[in-house]
Order: sequence, then C-alpha cells, then structure tokens
Amino acid sequence: MSETTQSSLAVLIDYENLALGTGRRKRNGHQEVGPKPDVKRILERLVDKGRITAKRAYCDWQRFSDAIISLHELGIELIEIPDRAFTGKNSADIRLAVDAMEICLTKDHIDTFAILSGDSDFSPLVSKLKEFGKTVIGVGMKEATSSLLTEVCDEFLFYEDIVSTGRIPSFEGKVSQDAYPCYQLLFETIDTLQSESDTAILASRLKDTMKRKRPQFSERTYGYRSFSTLLREAAKLGFITIHQDERSGTVVVDGFSE
Repeated sequence: MSETTQSSLAVLIDYENLALGTGRRKRNGHQEVGPKPDVKRILERLVDKGRITAKRAYCDWQRFSDAIISLHELGIELIEIPDRAFTGKNSADIRLAVDAMEICLTKDHIDTFAILSGDSDFSPLVSKLKEFGKTVIGVGMKEATSSLLTEVCDEFLFYEDIVSTGRIPSFEGKVSQDAYPCYQLLFETIDTLQSESDTAILASRLKDTMKRKRPQFSERTYGYRSFSTLLREAAKLGFITIHQDERSGTVVVDGFSE
C-alpha cells in the first residue's frame, strides 16, 4: 500500500468458526470451543492494511453470549443467525456470502475484504470477489483452516501469528512503567508494518497506523513532546534504529536493533 493511497476494508467474521478454531478436536471428531478469539488484535492487525469501514460478525449469539459485549465495544455489527440444527444448513455462511456480494456491488469505495474464517466453503466467494477486482485477505487458525481457502485468498493471516509477540523487544524495566502501553503499541506496529514490507518506515506512516489501531493515541499522553522524541528515545535505548531523511528532514525507522 502506498503512502498516499489507503485501502478501504470490509471485515466479515464467521464467529463460530473462529471460536471453534481455538479449541481442540475431540476423539469423536467434534470440535470443542476454546478460549475466546482476540478479535481486537485481529482488527488492529487489519488496520495495517487500510481503513476498516464495515465490520459484521455472524453467529447464533445465544451460543456465544459471553462474546457479545466485547464485540459491541469494537463497533462490530452482530448478525443473528439461527442454529443450523433448526435450519438444516449453515445459514451463517450463506448470509455472510450474500452480504459480501451486496457490499461488493453497491459500495465501490470498499476495495478489500477480510474474511475471518478457515472454512473452505468460502473459497467460491473469494474467487467471485476477486473477479470483481477486490482484494481478499483471509484470517483463520492454523489447525482449523482449509488449504483450499488459504491458496485462493490474495493473502492469508494466521491467528497464531497475529497474537504472537515473539519478535517484539522486551522493554519492561527499561522505560517508565507509564510508557509501557505506548511502547507496546509502537513495537507491535513496527513489527506488522515490516512484515508487509522490508523497507524503512516513515514516522508519519508509523504514527498514522498507530492512530488507526488506537484512535485515542497521542505521544503527549505519555510525556513526549513529539513523536520524533519518542522514536529517538527508543533508538537511544537500543530498541530500534532510525535515520533522518535528507530531503524531508523527517525521522525514518529502519527496524528493530539486532
């Protein structure tokens, strides 16, 4: 994605598939429900791709009532789907596919679709969206995602990689405790932007992406006079390497220090 062009995303969530994907498969072949998927982390990863303009999740919410409040707080529209035991079919898959095509045909500004599911049944939908010139990103669990779906998407992100923080430097005890949330957001954003491209990151792009993740973010909240001051402190402490662009004079982040 270029510095001047920002994609517009529609995020469509097959919530039951995600929730079951965090669990284990029983001996009888049935999948048990695992820990609640961290949808907030998924959305924060997706804003690295652009601006999220539509968020819908499909499920029989009586079965996952403990997730309703947290999803509402994320601004996700919850679509109630009757349990398939009563309908005889997977109505969530059908409704999600219908809504995706409706958005595709009526909302020209949306150029990217994120399908949060590992179900191979969505492969024809992905192919059709691509026929209409849309970019499709899939998100699912490694053990519960069909290879058919991963291969047809333009890009597929595994949930386990999204929630992993293995590549982020440890900063605890090295900066003020009040600055921990700031450094966590900074390093997570650098990590994800570098996974998109190996090129250096302009400070302006880095801050814009951080604000898309957390709209309330301001470096001044954490006592930094400017965003450049924060970056220079992180570099001085040996977490990242930076340089100053000769033409614009802005700070550029090269990446994490080795």
